[in-house]
Amino acid sequence: KGIVLDEPSVVSIRHEGGPNGKKTIQAVGREAKAMLGKVPGNIEAIRPMKDGVIADFTVTEQMLKQFIKMVHDSKTFKPSPRIIICVPCGSTQVERRAIRESALGAGASEV
Repeated sequence: KGIVLDEPSVVSIRHEGGPNGKKTIQAVGREAKAMLGKVPGNIEAIRPMKDGVIADFTVTEQMLKQFIKMVHDSKTFKPSPRIIICVPCGSTQVERRAIRESALGAGASEV
């Protein structure tokens, strides 16, 4: 069966230096979902994937990196897991390819 991670695709991002400034990920998954609607002005909680479609490729990749860290907390070895991601049956090949590329960019060895 392997390791199973069941987390919502929500990310909270801190904006430093205005809207065009540096963006730092504060939380992902359940922790970020708990922040929805309760965050101060400089922190934004977003869903980088909506209905199986990537709305923000960079944030999706960062979110997946954080999810990999959650299950592979190794300081010595860089994890390269095989990942299974559920997508809606109505998604297009382009949308599926974008999700696959995002997961590979996050460090997956196979998607």
